[in-house]
Amino acid sequence: MKYADEFRDKTIAQGLARAIGAEAGPRRAYRFMEFCGGHTHAISRYGLEDLLPANVRMIHGPGCPVCVLPASRIDMAVRLAERPEVTLCVYGDLMRAPGSQGQSLMRAKALGADIRMVYSTLDAIRLAEQVPTREVVFFAIGFETTTPPTAVMVRIAEKKRLRGLSVFCNHVLTPSAMHSILENPKMRNIGGVAIDGFVGPAHVSTIIGTQPYEPLVEQFGKPIVIAGFEPLDVMQAILMLVRQVNEGRYEVENQYSRAVTRQGNRRAKDEVSQVFELREQFEWRGLGLVPNSGLKLKRAYAGFDAEARFAMHELRVADNPACECCAILRGAKRPVDCKLFGTVCTPETPVGSCMVSSEGACAAYWTYGRVRDDQVRRLS
Repeated sequence: MKYADEFRDKTIAQGLARAIGAEAGPRRAYRFMEFCGGHTHAISRYGLEDLLPANVRMIHGPGCPVCVLPASRIDMAVRLAERPEVTLCVYGDLMRAPGSQGQSLMRAKALGADIRMVYSTLDAIRLAEQVPTREVVFFAIGFETTTPPTAVMVRIAEKKRLRGLSVFCNHVLTPSAMHSILENPKMRNIGGVAIDGFVGPAHVSTIIGTQPYEPLVEQFGKPIVIAGFEPLDVMQAILMLVRQVNEGRYEVENQYSRAVTRQGNRRAKDEVSQVFELREQFEWRGLGLVPNSGLKLKRAYAGFDAEARFAMHELRVADNPACECCAILRGAKRPVDCKLFGTVCTPETPVGSCMVSSEGACAAYWTYGRVRDDQVRRLS
């Protein structure tokens, strides 16, 4: 792809919308979850839901790494940063992610904790080289897209013998979360939704490929279409899902073939497999404990594991009961269903993680004004 304009053509988008309207059977509902926060933003930014017939509903999923990080892990990071010997390196959108009882890394920094915002894992390596007497901890988060750089960082640290550098690992896995959503439509009695198919993530799939989704469609009989982030990508993926549902098919289809292959990025996957292994379970905000959905460092790299080095203990804390982020992340509610949205909770004064992160559904609704007139009146 040389230019983006060809994937934003108004005439083609209208043609896809007509095709979806013509092929979506009027006597049934179509419920598709876009897993990735990037797709949620594309849908909001380009007003794609307004092009769909009323019986085709898009459900926002948990594909925002900052959003799904539970408050307990934020609290653990705050406690770690408060140690006098620690310098905590974090990505910028984590600074305001909410922990429990009003805690955040931004607040901890204001109170004196040594917390540094970084742009990449290389920044953490440079810092560890510059201040060898400090315990430099990289707060690693994200899906399969951001895991390879963390793996490379650990191997570089080993090669350079940077014993003062460690990783607080919070990397999570997309297929495991999709499995949990499909296996537990009621989400363990915490409220969920039934879905007919997924618009699969783009960037994640460039790393893992389409193959890991194949067991999901075979086990649950739900189609998955991997899609790019441009409006025509998303519209075409929805049309492909409608056709699969109509034909009684459930396959993994790759709309984003210009960037995604079945095998994915083998070099990136090799780097990850050398450094990381599965956790038995990992907590997701909104989804609870999800089996085999998180990564930890292998025994060979245990010396770089911050949780072991600092004897960090797992915490269990409650989310803000007034905030609906948990329900939004599992598709049970939309941002405008939260009484805090647009009033107490805004990008300037975020209460929930879905408003903090640039990939969050609440941030998308706020940024692109996806609030209907009657909802505006209700919120005012």
